[in-house]
Amino acid sequence: MAFTQSSMIALGTKAPDFNLPDTVSDTSMSLSDLASEKATVIMFLCNHCPYVIHVNTEIINLAKEYKEKGVSFIGISSNDAIKYPQDGPENMKIHAQKVGYLFPYLFDESQEVAKAYDAACTPDFYVFDGDLSLAYRGRLDDSRPGNNIPLSGKDLRIALDAVLAGEEVDTVQYPSGGCNIKWK
Repeated sequence: MAFTQSSMIALGTKAPDFNLPDTVSDTSMSLSDLASEKATVIMFLCNHCPYVIHVNTEIINLAKEYKEKGVSFIGISSNDAIKYPQDGPENMKIHAQKVGYLFPYLFDESQEVAKAYDAACTPDFYVFDGDLSLAYRGRLDDSRPGNNIPLSGKDLRIALDAVLAGEEVDTVQYPSGGCNIKWK
């Protein structure tokens, strides 16, 4: 698993639409079904990446806290499920239920959604405002497995608080880092 950082696409980019199967509810969901008029967080995740496993508890904390404020959270896995069956839809459902994801966990089998978002790693975080314009992309916080920095979600929290307040998000943003997406 090669350490890879976010691609850091241009702020202001419009969120590409998608229609993907939710592995938890077994229904198809689109961005328009899931987006919030306040803010939408799109996270590229997977089941087995140690960087994702490390941040799962804070992702769940953030989802609990910010869903009450009208923020939508969406998890997407784009890994090749043939070469990495632990990241296939059946295992995604089991994983989401086991760790307690409070948001849809969508499967991007074709990997077209990851390509549209220029996603590079897991985890990879994107915050879109109510108009689905990119306000933030990058890391959750500066905690990584083994660096002894406690999880706080501070970078994502600061971005979400700014978007919810109708303020500009600081353009100094740091890439996320983790396992590379497992391309076909």
